[in-house]
Amino acid sequence: MAQQISDETKNEAMKVAKSTQKPGQTKEQTKLIALGIEKGIAEYKKQQKGKARVRDKQKKQQVRAKARAAEPEHIEENIEDRAASPYLPWGLLTLSWIGFISYHVMTK
Repeated sequence: MAQQISDETKNEAMKVAKSTQKPGQTKEQTKLIALGIEKGIAEYKKQQKGKARVRDKQKKQQVRAKARAAEPEHIEENIEDRAASPYLPWGLLTLSWIGFISYHVMTK
């Protein structure tokens, strides 16, 4: 897969090659040095993109882990609320039986 190198990168590579040019160095040699520099810059950018992708994946995993860690706390609160509610049905049952027995005793 041929990678396109931007004009900006080419110009930058040529500037660096010319700034390091030695006396007696031909234009062809300077162009070859510039090509090497271009490849180096392209490889550097490629590595930085890869590192950025890895960092983004790690950030997403951390966010997901924090979200998962927060969920169980919320679920535990709901479980505690449910644990307190069994008194209500038993209380209503007891109250209804007391009412039934009272009604039955009063009507006799």
